[in-house]
Amino acid sequence: MLKFSILIAHYNNYHYFTECYESILKQTYENYEIVLVDDCSSDDSYQKIIELTKDNPKVKVYRNEENSGVGLTKKRCIDLATGEICGFVDPDDTLAENALQIIIENYTKNIIAVYSQFYECDANLKPIKIFPNSRAIKNGDKMFFNVFFEATHFFTFKKEAYNKTSGINDKLTSAVDQDLYLKLYEIGDFKFVKVPLYYYRIHEKGVSQESSKKEKLHKNWHQTILDTINRRNIDYLYGKKISDIENLPGFLKVKQNSIFKKIQRKFL
Repeated sequence: MLKFSILIAHYNNYHYFTECYESILKQTYENYEIVLVDDCSSDDSYQKIIELTKDNPKVKVYRNEENSGVGLTKKRCIDLATGEICGFVDPDDTLAENALQIIIENYTKNIIAVYSQFYECDANLKPIKIFPNSRAIKNGDKMFFNVFFEATHFFTFKKEAYNKTSGINDKLTSAVDQDLYLKLYEIGDFKFVKVPLYYYRIHEKGVSQESSKKEKLHKNWHQTILDTINRRNIDYLYGKKISDIENLPGFLKVKQNSIFKKIQRKFL
């Protein structure tokens, strides 16, 4: 039976983490561990998590020596994981009860990552809608950059495949998941599960919702795609020299959102 490492990069989120933790305890698949790395929370979240989980041998809680950012924190989570399969769960989100079971059942020898649909939820975790962009992708496409976020939560992967990559860029403060997905994509095949297994909470304090961080998010997303292009030895995109493209995500969204491309994605 495969062991699943649930990875949680945590910072000042105890209030929401309690719901996250409860959803993990309800999992129908029981061979898992929780690896939580706290990035030096500035409140009492870390101490509360220690107290909450102290009697659960499946939980391993660590703390960075100093506040180091989400890139390094997520990298540590993977490094500390002992399971064959890994998957990140944000501390303010939750999982469906059968999430791990369904994910595990979809792994085969040739599949190195399995991801699912997810619910977009309000601050109280009430589902609003299923995220519309999640879908199956074509494997082995040199021009796939995930600019439409087809591959996203609930995203899981084989640790042995991750170990073949250069690992998460620990300097990133956003776009960390995209960096991970694109590196894994170059290693092996992904499989999509058309079932919403993840509840993504939208709230004012969420990282992706903070307007002050959107500029940095854009820069990191541009850099992540640029790094991907360099790894794939691509010199031109749609006839344009890479160094002449100031906004790679924006450029790719336009070029890859033609009617023909939309039809291609729909029928994959």
